[in-house]
Amino acid sequence: MTRNARPNIVLLMADDLGVGDLCCYGNNSVSTPNIDRLASEGVRLTQHLAAASMCTPSRAAFLTGRYPIRSGMVSPYNLNRALTWLGGSGGLPTNETTFAKLLQHRGYRTGLIGKWHLGLSCASRDDHCYHPLNHGFHYFYGVPFGLLSDCQASKTPELHRWLRIKLWISTVAIALVPFLLLIPKFARWFSVPWKVIAVFALLAFLVFISWYSSYGFTRRWNCILMRNHEIIQQPMKEEKVASLMLKEALAFIERVKREPFLLFFSFLHVHTPLISKEKFVGHSKYGRYGDNVEEMDWMVGKILDALDQECLANNTLVYFTSDNGGHLEPLDGAVQLGGWNGIYKGGKGMGGWEGGIRVPGIFRWPSVLEAGRVINEPTSLMDIYPTLSYIGGGILPQDRVIDGQNLMPLLEGRASHSDHEFLFHYCGVYLHTVRWHQKDCATVWKAHYVTPKFYPEGTGACYGSGICSCSGDVTYHDPPLLFDISRDPSEALPLNPDNEPLFDSVIKKMEAAIKEHRRTLTPVPQQFSVFNTIWKPWLQPCCGTFPFCGCDKEDDILSTAP
Repeated sequence: MTRNARPNIVLLMADDLGVGDLCCYGNNSVSTPNIDRLASEGVRLTQHLAAASMCTPSRAAFLTGRYPIRSGMVSPYNLNRALTWLGGSGGLPTNETTFAKLLQHRGYRTGLIGKWHLGLSCASRDDHCYHPLNHGFHYFYGVPFGLLSDCQASKTPELHRWLRIKLWISTVAIALVPFLLLIPKFARWFSVPWKVIAVFALLAFLVFISWYSSYGFTRRWNCILMRNHEIIQQPMKEEKVASLMLKEALAFIERVKREPFLLFFSFLHVHTPLISKEKFVGHSKYGRYGDNVEEMDWMVGKILDALDQECLANNTLVYFTSDNGGHLEPLDGAVQLGGWNGIYKGGKGMGGWEGGIRVPGIFRWPSVLEAGRVINEPTSLMDIYPTLSYIGGGILPQDRVIDGQNLMPLLEGRASHSDHEFLFHYCGVYLHTVRWHQKDCATVWKAHYVTPKFYPEGTGACYGSGICSCSGDVTYHDPPLLFDISRDPSEALPLNPDNEPLFDSVIKKMEAAIKEHRRTLTPVPQQFSVFNTIWKPWLQPCCGTFPFCGCDKEDDILSTAP
C-alpha cells in the first residue's frame, strides 16, 4: 500500500450493539453471516474500546480522535448524558475537525447516512451550525437525533421517563389546589378571594405548559428525517426509515464510485424500540432484539454486495463497530430488549466496566490486510481518526491533542504492540477508570476509582433508573479496584496487596498517568450545560410553521414518481 493509493472507506456503526451479539465474537443464538464474512476476510480486534459508554460522547470521540471531555461533549449531570433535544443548543463544536473534513480536503466525496446525534443548531432554527454538512460531509440523509421508543406512538416513553412521571404528579398536585380552595368557599367556612383561586389555576396551567410543550410532543420534535438541510419527514415513519437509509447508501455508492469516497453508515439498529421489517420478525432465536440484529446484518450484506458489484471491494476499507456496549436495562416485562455483552461486566452508561465500552472492531481491506488476523491489543474508536488520515493522505491537526493512534502498523502486522499505554474511561465529566497496557509485556491492568451501584443489588445493571449514574449514587474506591484484564477480562477477581505483589507500584504508575493526562486538558465551553440541554422553541427544527410542524416529502416524491 502506498499513501498515494487512496482507498474508498466505508464505516459501519451500530447503535448499542453488544460485543457478544455477533457470531464472530462468540454468539450462537443470532445469525450474522455478513458481519462474520467481514471478520473472516479481514482483521478482528478483540479489545476494541469506545471512548465513552454513551452514544453522543462516544460518537464525538470517534469523529475527532479526541476524548470527548476535550470538546465539552460530556455531561456533569446524570439526567442528560447524551443530547436530549433537537431544539437544544449544544453540539459538536464547529472548531473541531472531523475525519470527514480531513478527507474532504484530500478530495474525498463524503456522505453520512443514518444517525448523527451531535447537535443541530446554535442560535436560530435554521443556522444548522452543528449539522453534518458543517463537519465535513458533502451529503447527509438520516436522523439528526436518533431512534427512541418515543418515536413509536404506541411505545412507553423512553426520554426522561421517571422525570415525566414526577412532573405529572407535581402538576396534578398544583392543579388540585384551586379545587381545594373552592371547598371552604362554597361551604362558607371562610372566604377565599377569587383572585387567589385564579392565580393558583394559572400557575398550574403554566407549570403544565412549561414541560408538556416539549415532553408531550417528543415524537414530533426529535424524530425527524432529513436530507442535507431539508426536513423530509416530521415525524418520521419509523418503520420505513431503515429501508430508506439503505436505498440512499446504495445510491451514494453508485453516484461517487468513480472517485475516492467515504461513506459513514450509522445504523439506527439495534436501539430500542427495535423496529424490524416484517420479514425479519420472528426470524431469530433471540426475540425482537435478535430479529433487529439479523436485519442489520442483512443490510451490511447489501452494502458489501454493492461494493462487489461495482468491483470496488479490493480498494475499499470497510470497518464495522458499535458506538458503545449493549444496553442492559430495557425490558418488556421480563424479556430483555437490549444486547448481550458476552463475558464482560456491565453495559451502556456504566463508565468503566468492560461491557459498556468493549465493542466489535472489524477491518477488511482485501488488497492490504491479511484475512483472518485476530488482534488482542487495546485499541480505541478514537484510533479511526489518525488511521483514516494516514490512508487518505491527510495531515493531522497540530494545534490540538489527538488521543487516537494510527492502527495501520498493527493491522498490517508491522507492529505487534498497541501504541496505547494508558486509556482513560470517563463517565460524563468524571474519570471512573484507567487502563494501563505495559510496554514491556502483554499485561493490561485496569483500575476502577468509581463504579455505579447496581439496583437491585447484585443484578449487574441499574434497573431502577434505566441507566446507571456517573456521580451521586456510585461507589468510590480507595484504594481503587484493580484487575488484570489480560488474565481476568470479566473483572471477576479484584486484586489487592495481599494477592498481587505489584499492586502498589501499578496504582502509583496509574496515579502519575492521571496527573499527566489532566495537565493536557484545557477549559472548553460545556455543550451539556443546563442552558444548552433544555428545549428551546426558537431552535426546534420545523417543517411548516411552528408549532404546526409536520410533513412527508418522501411519500410525495414516491407518489409523483413516473
